[in-house]
Amino acid sequence: MTGRDRVEDYLRHLAVERGRARNTLVSYRRDLRIYQDWLSSTGWSFDAIGEQQLTDFVRYLGAEREPALATSSVARILSAVRGLHRFLTEEGVTVVDAASQVRPPKLPRRLPKAIPVEEVTRLLAAAAGDDPVSLRNTALLELLYATGARVSEAVALNVDDLLEEEVIRLFGKGGKERIVPLGSYARRALEAYLVRARAVFIARGTERARRTPGDTAALFLGARGARMSRQSAWEIIRDAAEAVGVAASPHTLRHSFATHVLEGGADVRVVQELLGHASVSTTQIYTLVTADTLREMYLMAHPRAR
Repeated sequence: MTGRDRVEDYLRHLAVERGRARNTLVSYRRDLRIYQDWLSSTGWSFDAIGEQQLTDFVRYLGAEREPALATSSVARILSAVRGLHRFLTEEGVTVVDAASQVRPPKLPRRLPKAIPVEEVTRLLAAAAGDDPVSLRNTALLELLYATGARVSEAVALNVDDLLEEEVIRLFGKGGKERIVPLGSYARRALEAYLVRARAVFIARGTERARRTPGDTAALFLGARGARMSRQSAWEIIRDAAEAVGVAASPHTLRHSFATHVLEGGADVRVVQELLGHASVSTTQIYTLVTADTLREMYLMAHPRAR
């Protein structure tokens, strides 16, 4: 069995037994191809490689490769490689897990970038209008900020995921399901879109688009009546942000949701559930953001702070 076959076995394992999302599998395949190319160039094989060779691979990624990769990219690739070697050992292909003691480079701590409530309000208002496109875009933006959903989660929604008037079902990484409340602004925006706009997008769809599985069930539809893509959703966020002069990325509304809910007094465990984080340590990054804000306000307001 070739090295490529073993990688494909591992990816099937991730898909079938671990339930990894399609985008995750695409990323793993791309990263493991870099590893396979390096093995081919050095003459090593999976069953012969050791800890020293893997350390050399990490150095190659960060310093010798053209172009050299950022620390975050090196850490991501090494994570895929570590998972592959662990799988090969568990399957009996290799006797020793050569990657078990190889540690990724330390990443600099990057705090998520949230924007103030006032800027969120301006961004959401930028999409306002009575035409079908504006109604859809407003519903999408309001939902993203109301739920903290990832863009990929929002475009994957079906109409049936609106379980009740005040809650929605989201599917996160690995297909993990969570139920998230909807605020009144998002509910009104979604109702306006569903009643007055969604049928317009369905009617615009070609026969081919209407025959595509899942399209007629999709909550957010594109110009041709098919399920909206992530790229289209990103463009909606970008266009709204540019229209009002707000610095925003696809994750800005998610980061702002988490930060504002914590600032409002929510428990970090509650926010963890709302965001769909597997570990509370991921959510706790947002507490550092709110602490920085409090510190700045204190320094500006207290007469003996400086």
